[in-house]
Amino acid sequence: MSQTKKGLTLLLSLFTFYTATVGQSTDRKLLAPTPPMGWMSWNFFGENINEKGLKEMADAMVASGMAQAGYKYIFIDDGWQGGRDNRNKIIPDPKKFPSGIKALADYMHSKGLKLGIYSDAAPLTCAGYTASLNFEEEDAKTFASWGVDYLKYDYCGAPADSNTAKLRYKKMADALSHSGRDIALGICEWGDRQPWNWAANAGGSIWRMAGDLRDKWQSKPGEQGMSIMQAVKINGDLSAYAGPGHWNDPDMLVIGLYGVNGPAADLGGIGCSDIEYQSQMSLWSVMAAPLIASNDLRSMNEQTKAILTNTEVIAINQDALGKQGVRKVSDATWDIFVKPLANGNVAVAILNKESDVRDIKLSFTGIGLNGKYSIRDLWKHKVIDTGSGWKGRVEGHETKLFILSGSK
Repeated sequence: MSQTKKGLTLLLSLFTFYTATVGQSTDRKLLAPTPPMGWMSWNFFGENINEKGLKEMADAMVASGMAQAGYKYIFIDDGWQGGRDNRNKIIPDPKKFPSGIKALADYMHSKGLKLGIYSDAAPLTCAGYTASLNFEEEDAKTFASWGVDYLKYDYCGAPADSNTAKLRYKKMADALSHSGRDIALGICEWGDRQPWNWAANAGGSIWRMAGDLRDKWQSKPGEQGMSIMQAVKINGDLSAYAGPGHWNDPDMLVIGLYGVNGPAADLGGIGCSDIEYQSQMSLWSVMAAPLIASNDLRSMNEQTKAILTNTEVIAINQDALGKQGVRKVSDATWDIFVKPLANGNVAVAILNKESDVRDIKLSFTGIGLNGKYSIRDLWKHKVIDTGSGWKGRVEGHETKLFILSGSK
């Protein structure tokens, strides 16, 4: 074969590979132009879920002002399944969901909300319930017929290699795209196979980039279970991979759980302070992470409600430009993130990682911002200063979240 023919053959092979992978993602409809917001059942209910409790959470989401603030999804996690019928159609547990999932989806839609559901890329789910391997087309059509809007797709019981994960996730993504309904796909393989490199091309709208988050600020030496700070450490390096329609997901918000018994209380999940919960909200927002609450919305206190419904902070998360904040500083004491916004303003998050109060004198030039800015504190809801930097006191584990505007 001539060198010219060899070159053409190589180019054709590369083009075929491109259209089979990258090209697939560009053909899919953008189902999550901003990070999804909602509430998920796992951390509070575990597998002990039922339609009554989920309807109550939906009612509380509306009554509390969370829906108006932007929270739209009620996500059913593991434990809803009742096996398959005599035609192999997946069915819900009739005791937990006597009215069926379609009736539940209709209820959510009547409230202006959306419904998410859960399955796994293996024969059984993490909790041992019926999953979707080899039933992708059938299950996707069933979810569509029920009116489901989102699928969280787990990876328990599946092979550890990346190639299998890519194939199984793409197979489900393709099935969802052929189902006749817009259903976003959340890829949940815990970051083990670096999904930020391939999940968007496999059809994912979001992907978990770390393990299950526990209700704790920091893990003790040798302690398992992902902490808020561990998730921030990992996700802080992944800003280049996020954007409209494809988001890094450091897992659910644990705000307001306060160490309540349940999955988030395992492996050292003893709960956090309100300052730490507020920090999680700030950090998840500046990192353009999905905002998925997991506390009991029916009985949350005023501080939890204020954290979850801070519309100024939520606006940073939902900004149309879709940039994940870039970590400009990371040392033993400080993490500082900078997030450009669609209107030309800039969000800056300043995290004090120490347990005691610290003073900081920050020059904006040092984080790539030149000029003088009006500085608005999004937790105080007011402009606190104007200048080319900021100096002040930050409580232990607190995150200051500012909007800088009007550069001169």
